[in-house]
Amino acid sequence: MADDLDRPCLVMVAPNGARRRRADHPALPVTAEELAREAAACAAAGATALHMHVRDEEERHSLDPDRARVWLARVRQAVGSRMAIQLTTEAVGRYGPAEQMALVRALRPEAVSLAPRELFGNGDEPDAEVRDFLAWLVETGISPQYILYTPEEVRHFHALRARGVIPQARPFVLFVLGRYLEAGETVSPASLCAYLAAHDPACPWAVCAFGREETACLLAAAAMGGHVRVGFENSLLNGDGSLARDNAQRVAAIVEGLGLMGRRPADPGETRALLAAAAR
Repeated sequence: MADDLDRPCLVMVAPNGARRRRADHPALPVTAEELAREAAACAAAGATALHMHVRDEEERHSLDPDRARVWLARVRQAVGSRMAIQLTTEAVGRYGPAEQMALVRALRPEAVSLAPRELFGNGDEPDAEVRDFLAWLVETGISPQYILYTPEEVRHFHALRARGVIPQARPFVLFVLGRYLEAGETVSPASLCAYLAAHDPACPWAVCAFGREETACLLAAAAMGGHVRVGFENSLLNGDGSLARDNAQRVAAIVEGLGLMGRRPADPGETRALLAAAAR
């Protein structure tokens, strides 16, 4: 455990996601300018990676490459080299694998999030186009983070990896605890144990969690050597149940929690080193 605590913890922020609207929280960023300002504030609070969702004029999630290019440029202008930018490919019921892969090929971001269940379903073998795309990610040095929603998906992912279907040697994965919760539902830090039991510890991992228990789940993950993703995509609430002021407040709370347990947040260089290693 001492070795785990000595390793820097990557703090990624997910400021908006694909589903929430400004009506859900007035500080939720839905324009490029708003996201750029929020990213800069989160960088100042200690986040060194941004999980980026683009919105259209009606606040809907968008995978349009031209729009995403403008957003990427504006955010990069605001944060400089202080943050790695991970572009989402989330389908959210609007897009298919062809559009997801086309976005990444068009923009070549430094990092990208991919959900295997969206990209090639629950079958054993992705088709040739998807396998070529995954190999292309390695060739171009784009760092993927594979989004896994259940312990069963974790086991299946590593089975594919053992057969060479997942080409990265030590890919970075994200465990998703919970979902968009109905009133009264909760997610427990204890649920992380089932994910870790199915996971290969040689691969870096991070956690995001929905609802009020986000803080507890993320700090539990950090205590066990994982990395964290925090922000309004998953929760609008502080650990005490109060409504958070903005994403930067949520980042600051996690950074403070890391300090209390003796673990420090990764700096930008350490963040990019982790992402680069996971790209190979």
